[in-house]
Amino acid sequence: MAVSPSKRALLVVDVQRDFCTGGALPVRHGEAVVPRLNAVTDAFTRSGLPVFFTRDWHPPRHVSFLERGGPWPPHCIQGTRGAEFYPGLRVPPSATVVSKGYDPDEEAYSGFQGTDLAQMLKGASAGEVFIGGLATDYCVKETCLDALKAGFAADVIEDCVMAVDLEPGDGRRALEAVSKSGARLVSSQEAIKMMPGAQQ
Repeated sequence: MAVSPSKRALLVVDVQRDFCTGGALPVRHGEAVVPRLNAVTDAFTRSGLPVFFTRDWHPPRHVSFLERGGPWPPHCIQGTRGAEFYPGLRVPPSATVVSKGYDPDEEAYSGFQGTDLAQMLKGASAGEVFIGGLATDYCVKETCLDALKAGFAADVIEDCVMAVDLEPGDGRRALEAVSKSGARLVSSQEAIKMMPGAQQ
């Protein structure tokens, strides 16, 4: 059953130091999303709409790490510099930070997995989520698919996401997958224009 679309919310996914240039698991030019995400975040905040920031918050020996047979080098370890949000990313005081991947034995690409994000969105009367962040082909994709499964309308902000692209084209295929599942692909300017009171 779909959630009542009474309010929009913004989900900023995993824009952390370790996923940007110089980090332990960098997305190529991942930090390039920051200025556009800031503009969208500002628009949501001015409109009084809820904003959520997810972050990987892994223990030192997380199941996703190479030492435990996972695919990734250690990254976003709790309390470390690499787990911090990227410098310059604006996190408003009113925003909610959602930590994921903190169970050492459970992978969690989606911001909904092992968290109360769905309940918090419903508590904020949100029926539609706009999603940006890192990385398109992993955490953004899985967060979007889980939002749809939870009954939310979902929009991926195309110029506010960047892909790992382990295989060339993974990012594009991820966007195609979420679109086929019912998500809408929008630009940051389109998202801003949808805010209450925005100039059309």
